[in-house]
Amino acid sequence: MPSTRAVTLEWAGRDLKFRGEGTEPVTAEIAIDGDGETGPSPMQALLLACAGCSGADVVVILEKMRVRLTRLSIDVSGVRRDDDPKRYTSLEFRFSMSGDGLDAAKAERAVRLSLDKYCSVVHSLAPDITVGHRIDLV
Repeated sequence: MPSTRAVTLEWAGRDLKFRGEGTEPVTAEIAIDGDGETGPSPMQALLLACAGCSGADVVVILEKMRVRLTRLSIDVSGVRRDDDPKRYTSLEFRFSMSGDGLDAAKAERAVRLSLDKYCSVVHSLAPDITVGHRIDLV
């Protein structure tokens, strides 16, 4: 049965700063732990990188749309193969956001632009990985 990993990233509310966590909270000094016991495993770090890259894109895109973002949280889960290499076969993003001037159409456009065009981390992964998303306006 494929295994699933998940992470959450919260926008700090200014600039392009985020705070994330997997099995352990991640602080400014990140410690990658191959076992995932004292810090994120390499596979969780990859999910955090995907969340951070897409989150930064969404912040910048919404600013250009004149949205004053007040909250952004990105959850990313990835399903891994059972066999080696146990790479991700699918990623699922959940964006929770709120802001002045934000509506569903703007949120969807920002997320799609990030995941389909701009997020260099997601686009660095194998091209056959399924990438899905959901948006919650809060």
